[in-house]
Amino acid sequence: MLPPVMAGVDGSAESLAAAEWAAREAIRRDRPLRLLHVWNRHPGQDGPEPVTTAERHLARRALRQARERVLALSPGVRCEDEQIEGPATAALLHAAEDTDLLVLGSRGLSGVTGFLVGSVALGVTARATRPVVLVRADERAADEHFPAPDGGDSTRTGYRDVVLGVDLGDPCDEVMEFAFEAARTREARLHVVHAWQPPAPIGLGPGEIALLNGPQRAEEWQGFLTAVLQVWREKYPGVDVVETVAEGRAQSALLRASSGAGLLVVGRHLTDRTVGPRIGPVAHAAIHYVGCPVAVVPHL
Repeated sequence: MLPPVMAGVDGSAESLAAAEWAAREAIRRDRPLRLLHVWNRHPGQDGPEPVTTAERHLARRALRQARERVLALSPGVRCEDEQIEGPATAALLHAAEDTDLLVLGSRGLSGVTGFLVGSVALGVTARATRPVVLVRADERAADEHFPAPDGGDSTRTGYRDVVLGVDLGDPCDEVMEFAFEAARTREARLHVVHAWQPPAPIGLGPGEIALLNGPQRAEEWQGFLTAVLQVWREKYPGVDVVETVAEGRAQSALLRASSGAGLLVVGRHLTDRTVGPRIGPVAHAAIHYVGCPVAVVPHL
C-alpha cells in the first residue's frame, strides 16, 4: 500500500482546514488519507497521564468530525483514522515516518498575512524526516485556484502558482522534486525564486573583481539557475516554469513571490539535533509570514 498523506486533527478549526487540504492533496497524489489524533497534545506535562473517558470521547468526536468533513468535501478520498498516545510532538514525528507527507494546521493572524505557529507544529516541522505542510485555519479549496472571470471564488479555474525557493549554493533534489511534483499534479505554473546578495568587498578574490557590477552578477546567477533547472525541465516537460533571480534577502523575495500563490515550497537541512524547535531563517520566515500553505521539505 502506498504511504498515506497524514493530517493531525484535534477538533480545532485549523486542524479541520489541514484535514481538508490533506484530503485534496491525497486525491491529487492518488494516496490514501490518514487522520490522526494524539492524546495529551499539550507540551509541558510531566510524564504520561492516563487517558480518561472524556479524552477518548473528545478524540472520537474530533476524528468523526474531520472524517465527515473531508468525505463531504472530497468524496473520492480513501480515508482512515487512528488515535495514538502522546506526547504530541514525538507521536506525530514517529507516525510521520511512514507517510508521504504530514499536514498540520496553524492559526492565521487576524488582519495580518501569515501563521501563528504552535509549539507542536513548530517542533514537528523542525525535526520531521518527511515533508510537512502547514495550513491556516481559513484556508479553503477555492484559495488554491484563480478567481472566476467575475472575480468570485471558484474551484473550476486553474491552480495558482507553486512557488519554490532555491538556494543555488545547495540545490537539493528532494526539494526540487517535491515542487515539480506539486506543480505537475495541479497543472500549475512553477515559479522558482533565488535571492542573492552582493559579496562583501573584503571577501572578494582577485578573479572576482569583474563581478562587482550588479547587473553582471545577476546575469551570472540567472544562468546558474537556468542550468540547475534544465534537468528538471526535461524530467517534467509538462510543467511551465518561470524563474526569478532577485537581489536581497531570500525571506523578502519569497514573501513577495508567494503573494497570490497556492503553495510555497522551501527546504530544511536535516541535522542530528535532537532537541529544540529550530529551523533555518528562510523556512522560519515562510511558516510565520506567508499567507498560502507552506511545505517544508527536509534534505541532507
